[in-house]
Order: sequence, then C-alpha cells, then structure tokens
Amino acid sequence: MAADHLFARPGKRSRWTSMLLAVCAGLVAAASAARSQDAGFRAFLDGMKPEAVAAGVPAALFDKTVAGLEPDLTLPDLVIPGKAAAPERGQAEFTQHPTEYLKPERLRSLAALGVELARQHKATLDRIEREIGVDRHGLLAIWGRETAFGTYKLPHDAIRVLATQAYLGRRKEQFRAEFIAALKLIAGGIPRTDLKASWAGAVGLTQFMPTEFAKHGFDFDGDGKVDLVRSVPDALASAARQLKDKGWVLGQPWGYEVIVPPTSSCALEGPPGSRKLSAWIALGFKRPGEKPFRDKDLDAEAYLMMPAGGYGPAFLALENFQVIRRYNTSDLYALFVGDLSDRIAGGTGFSGRWATVAQPTTAMVTTLQTRLQALGYPVEKIDGKIGSNTRRQIGAFETDAGLGAKCWPTAEVLKKAETRPPRRAGQP
Repeated sequence: MAADHLFARPGKRSRWTSMLLAVCAGLVAAASAARSQDAGFRAFLDGMKPEAVAAGVPAALFDKTVAGLEPDLTLPDLVIPGKAAAPERGQAEFTQHPTEYLKPERLRSLAALGVELARQHKATLDRIEREIGVDRHGLLAIWGRETAFGTYKLPHDAIRVLATQAYLGRRKEQFRAEFIAALKLIAGGIPRTDLKASWAGAVGLTQFMPTEFAKHGFDFDGDGKVDLVRSVPDALASAARQLKDKGWVLGQPWGYEVIVPPTSSCALEGPPGSRKLSAWIALGFKRPGEKPFRDKDLDAEAYLMMPAGGYGPAFLALENFQVIRRYNTSDLYALFVGDLSDRIAGGTGFSGRWATVAQPTTAMVTTLQTRLQALGYPVEKIDGKIGSNTRRQIGAFETDAGLGAKCWPTAEVLKKAETRPPRRAGQP
C-alpha cells in the first residue's frame, strides 16, 4: 500500500500512528530490559569471582572464561524478573508417560547398537567388571540412554548454561556449585570446547554434571587425562566408578518384571514396602511365563514398582535399581536403563502392556498431592511429579474410598479427594 494512500484519512493516520508508537514503545522497553538483564548478569558474575577464586580458580582464568558471556534466556526452568514464570519443564523422566518414554522401537534400536558396542569394547568392559565391579550391560545402557552411544551431540556451552541457571534458574545454589566446578575443570586442563552440555549442564558421553566429573572422572585409557567426550574407556569407567560409589552390586539384576496377584495391589508400591524377594514370592508374585527367580536373589531386598500404577507392568526392584536412580533420580530413567541392559544381554523386553491412560498435568498432580496430604495421607513432596510415594498414597486413598486401587492421578480420583472429609485421628 502506498504511503500517501495509507495516511490519506485522519482516522487511519491516528490508528496507524498509535500502532507504530506502541511498537516503538515495546522495542524500547525490550531494549531497556535487555540492558538491565545484562547489567544484572554482569554484577552476578562479578559477585561469583571471589567464590570461584577461593575454590581454586585462577582470577585471570575466570576473567577470560566469562569475558563477553551473556545469559541464555532460551533455556527452560528460568525465572526471569518481569516475566511470568513458565511452568517447570523438568526432565522427560518426570513429564512423559511411560508409553512415550519407554518406546519399544527406540529400545530395540539402541539395543542392537549396544550389542555391537559390547563386542567392540569387550576388553575395556572385561577390565571394568574386574577392577571396578560394575556389570557391562548396565554401563552400556546408561551410555545409550544418555547420548545414544555418542550419536546425540550436546548443543550447549556448559559455562553459559551453568552461569545462566545459577543466575536465573529455579535451583540457583545447586548451579552455583556446578558453575564453579566447571571452571575448575577448565583450570585443570579440560578444554572449554569439550564442555558441551545439555540444557542442565551435563557433559560427556555418559552425561556428568561437573561436580560428578571432578569426583568420579577416571583416566582409564592411561593417556594422562580424563576425556569423557572422545574416550569410551574413560567415560565408561568414570560412570562405573560413580555407580560403584553409589552401591552397585556386581552380578545382581536391576529387578524382575512380575505379575501382581489378585490378593495384592499397587498400593504396596514403593521402598516403604520393601521386603525380601522370597517374601514377595510367598505373597503370590510371579514372573511372566512362570520363569523362575534366581536362587541367589531370594534373600535380596526388593520393593514393588509400578510406574503407571495399575495401568501398566509391575516390577520388583532390587538394589541396583536404586543405584541407577541415584545416578538419575527417576523411576522411568532406571526402568529404561534396566530394560535396555536386559535387551543388550539378549532379553526381549517386558511382557506386560501399558494401558491407554491420560498423562496428567503438573498442576493437576500438585492439586491432588496437596489434597491427599490435607486428608492425612503421608505425601512426601508437593512437587507435581508422579513418583512411587504419590502412587502409593493414591492407591491407599482409592482403597479407603472404595474405588479399587489403580494408583494413578485421574480426574475421578481428584474429584473424589476434593469431596471426601479428612480422616479422623486413629482412623485407618
């Protein structure tokens, strides 16, 4: 449209002038906010310098590393002043339904590659089992889950990610420690270009946070440096050291898929219900297809784990499942690693099937957790996450309310919880 025609009538001139003024005002406000943000970030970095230097980071290296550094405002889970906080994204392990997270086709593809890599790295894996005491299939499965055996390339600069999260993230104190640990890695000779990271700052083939890198990094190939980016021996041995330090039991499976007998339910789920595997067998729990349990595991402690409640397969989790959760605190993560490790060892995946059930929103789970806690059920955390404690308490509530335990947050359960009076003291 020609300019003379566009501004021909007074009414149109007024309307377009107002729009242009509004756009200009918005640009000015955005620029002002960016300048303010940059100034705040600069002040934050200046404030971090004494802490970093006290931790052993040379002052000159600190200055060089953060020179020109800007916050990455595209990262998730930031709380930006003047901007409405977005819902916490969190990790896929806490936001996806098991059917989405545990896709059989993905597990089959990774397992096929894992079998080949087990052959390629047999000597390294033999040595890790012998010297560190961690089983090869679990290690390979962690490598597969974290970076698809190195085929997934981490997109972020760890220094920028960690500084941004320490400045604007939801867990600032945690990321302050990780930021300083990353600076110390650079001071120790790790090239910054090797510190490519996830959005949360984890680096290397097996995804180590910098504090874990510093604690467990292992020069297993003997070349005089710890290389978690290019050296498979270093990456796998470092992961093995972390797992061993967290309690790995050599030769023990992560757990067993089981059939829940009619006399039991998902309300027994979670570590509080832990008992010997032999005791679960006495309650009527069996493996699919009547496969026997290993005799050597009968005295091992196990707990019932049902990540989709009564809408999916059930498992008895042994100590190594807990160890995997200490590597990444998620039932689905540990289950993915367990399933993949079994497939690499020659297994075929789970027999049980996941039923179609809606994945609730974080807000809905938070509301239900809050209500169950108010009703007297011991919900450990109001965090919007569907962990074993939340599922266990839902199952207990459903049993009390006569719904039949399914241990999954649904609209029906929430509606029932919102209309149910609190339990009286001494009432079961």
